[in-house]
Amino acid sequence: MRYRILGTTQALHADGTPVPLGGARLRALLTVLALRPGRTVPAAALVDEVWAGDPPADAPGALQALVGWLRRTLGPDAVESVNGGYRLAAVRDDIDLHHFERLADEGTRALADGEPARAADVLDAALAL
Repeated sequence: MRYRILGTTQALHADGTPVPLGGARLRALLTVLALRPGRTVPAAALVDEVWAGDPPADAPGALQALVGWLRRTLGPDAVESVNGGYRLAAVRDDIDLHHFERLADEGTRALADGEPARAADVLDAALAL
């Protein structure tokens, strides 16, 4: 699975076909998790960010329901439950933002190393994201 959070949040199957994500809260949850791939995001932080400081009365239950919906959408192993929170089962390069950052750093290094053609290719790939 690949994730795009630069622009409208999207999830893509390995073959590049988009996964229908649904509403804004589901996209917000995926975005918050994708900002920290493979790292635990505390439930309280997820509630604060997904509901923008205006959580529902049963915030833990609402978050559990949203995580359940995201798992049904992406697959049961996409979001892991961990002590006190959740994490997206992904590596940094699975998310366009982190892939962009890596390519931008690589292009900058290539330019500093006197390789302008390589730098241009790598930076063009970063911008394409």
